[in-house]
Amino acid sequence: MTPRGKAPGKAASGEGMTEFLGAKRGSAKTAGRPAQEHPSRLADPAPFPEDVREEKRLRPLSLDEFVGQPLVREQLSIFLAAARQRGEAMDHVLFHGPPGLGKTTLATIVAHELGVEITHTSGPVIERAGDLAGLITNLGPRGILFVDEIHRLAPVIEEYLYSALEDFTLDILLDRGASARSLKLTLDPFTLIGATTRSGLLSAPMRARFGVTMRLDFYSASDLTLIVKRSAGILGTSVDENAAVEIARRSRGTPRVANRLLRRVRDFALVKADGNVTLDVTREALRLLEVDERGLDEMDRRMLEALIQRYDGGPVGLQSLAVVLGEDSGTLEDVYEPFLVQEGFIRRTPRGREATRLAYEHLGLALPARLKGEAVGEPEPPKYPEQPELPLS
Repeated sequence: MTPRGKAPGKAASGEGMTEFLGAKRGSAKTAGRPAQEHPSRLADPAPFPEDVREEKRLRPLSLDEFVGQPLVREQLSIFLAAARQRGEAMDHVLFHGPPGLGKTTLATIVAHELGVEITHTSGPVIERAGDLAGLITNLGPRGILFVDEIHRLAPVIEEYLYSALEDFTLDILLDRGASARSLKLTLDPFTLIGATTRSGLLSAPMRARFGVTMRLDFYSASDLTLIVKRSAGILGTSVDENAAVEIARRSRGTPRVANRLLRRVRDFALVKADGNVTLDVTREALRLLEVDERGLDEMDRRMLEALIQRYDGGPVGLQSLAVVLGEDSGTLEDVYEPFLVQEGFIRRTPRGREATRLAYEHLGLALPARLKGEAVGEPEPPKYPEQPELPLS
């Protein structure tokens, strides 16, 4: 039935897109209260809709083309060669680490190297056992099921998945009550590749089903420079060596951010310059985009300023910082804090978060007494008069 006054199909599609964009902007409730709306951060490692489109042609298809993560590449090359020699499905793999480091890309590379089909999905999408059965049974021989955000799988789905991962069988319960019956499906051997940014939220039984677990770390500036130059070649953009280094330095150790900054600098160069990405053009573009020389954006600086000016540099709990910034504490912990901790701007202590000397120097603020090595007001131990030694006899 079509709502009165609306054309069929077109209006419904518009409403669905509006709801989708509203959800992306944070209209859903988080932690018991409505989430605050924030503009998309250019330095946010989470994917934008534009990233999803562009990354398809920027992703490498083989391990030889993949830049960075040398230990992960070496391990994967051995496991892939062994699986090819045996002619069997590869063991189940779990990639975990911060967003934007290449977990989805590595899953695609594994499928390409083995010459098998891959099906992409995410944890929240699989709501019923029938959904899981449809995904697995439609895989080709030795196929790969890639589940992003696997830590968000429903517990019921995890229970169904255990037997599929171990015995390659799937027990589906049909009907309810007295007429309930079980249907056992025999599956072809397959590989599950899971990706998560929060491996600690995976249940212990689920984590134990993965034979290969690999952590992806932030990239070095030299690796990101190679990624920027490779992406520039695919995009048909002329980028100077110094400009590529400058973009890499400000990319927060994340290839997704590096490619995003490259596209924005390319747009700036096309409109304000002759289309060539030089060092001066890059610096002016990133100044306009409010990404400083250490890769910090406005939200990063707000977090450091709140920690220093509101709480005297800490220590302070993450929940208190979240109230001041109007953000969810989980977002601060998962998105903003890891980079600031790794770069040495924030220190985690048992009593809370503390700003380091580097944070004060970067913001141009005076150092407090505790960072100057001065006394912090602790009372000195009392001095007692020396007691004379007593005679032995």
